[in-house]
Amino acid sequence: MTEVLRELAPQVLAALVRRYGDFDLCEDAVQEALLAAATQWPAQGMPDNPKGWLITTASRRRIELWRSETARRRREENVALMTPPDPAPVPAVDDTLTLLMLCCHPSLTPASQVALALRAVGGLTTAEIARAYLVPESTIAQRISRAKQRIKAAGARFRPPAPEDYGPRLAAVLNVLYLVFTEGHTASSGESLQRVDLTAEAIRLARQLHARLPDEGEVAGLLALMLLTDARRAARTGPGGALVPLAEQDRSRWDRAMIDEGTALVTRALTTAPVGPYQMQAAIAAVHGQAARAEDTDWREIAGLYELLAAVAPGPMVTLNRVVAVAEVDGPEAGLRELAVAAEDPALARHHRVDAVRAHLLERAGDLPAAAEAYHRAARGTLSAPERRYLEVRARSCASRRT
Repeated sequence: MTEVLRELAPQVLAALVRRYGDFDLCEDAVQEALLAAATQWPAQGMPDNPKGWLITTASRRRIELWRSETARRRREENVALMTPPDPAPVPAVDDTLTLLMLCCHPSLTPASQVALALRAVGGLTTAEIARAYLVPESTIAQRISRAKQRIKAAGARFRPPAPEDYGPRLAAVLNVLYLVFTEGHTASSGESLQRVDLTAEAIRLARQLHARLPDEGEVAGLLALMLLTDARRAARTGPGGALVPLAEQDRSRWDRAMIDEGTALVTRALTTAPVGPYQMQAAIAAVHGQAARAEDTDWREIAGLYELLAAVAPGPMVTLNRVVAVAEVDGPEAGLRELAVAAEDPALARHHRVDAVRAHLLERAGDLPAAAEAYHRAARGTLSAPERRYLEVRARSCASRRT
């Protein structure tokens, strides 16, 4: 049921905003409808049309909120005369991409655009968004609150985007889809490694965007990256949902059709459009996808691509991935030297993945006691149960081999 509610939440919000226009009030109403569903459906059963139920419930709650707000502002008037009409029939159109464009309104700062869209369209919690950005949760809460106020003040209207609307909003839209997919690919917390509802929704919206903008290289690059990455989903977990690292995955379980489609997309984009960071990441994923065995991976090419990516779009995770690639080419000691420099970045200073990479390189270098300690630190730092279990298993393995 939770996955159904997560999937439907942005569609319900889009339907309400399209009808009523007031983003802030509509979001409050949708949250209350979701809470009502979470309370009632387990006892009464899920309705035949869950989306329609949520839209109707949210519309009624929105009317109640509107009446309450109107009464506070204009107590001397007869509120009944201003009561809006009953909720309209449930629309058949999917407005999610339109909602995403509204959240990326040019009156907002880029950071606020992404934070609001991740909340409204991606269905991520404030805490999940904060972990994606590596910033405090209170910072994200303030960004979302300010974004809602700015959209209201700007008088932004809910309408399908015109061609000229895409330019100033495209970077934020792509960033949102990328972060939603990333959270689905490797959940930052919880019992499951992956959240298929998020990866599927991100791919669905990326396909819609690519259909509207077929010549935009970065749109094609992002879709290719998603397909090439999601192609490995079935092989990333073992019995009981245990994490299986890339080098140990059964590559016969990779989805070759998705790999072929993603490779074709990025190949065309790289030869017909200006090169951007999503295309470069997709190219890296394509190199992995072309290796029939882990030992066949062209790490030198991957390291070179990460060098270019770090120059074009530097970031904490790009830095860590580049360190891993350098270690594969030049050895674990070289990787550890690079990691020592990278760890000085405040955004990475306390991130558990720094300890995870350090542990992996120490293990390869033969320093098992230090590797075990680093694996334990990494395990304590992650909120993902599958990742924690994997790191603890590696720590015990290193500890047992040193004695």
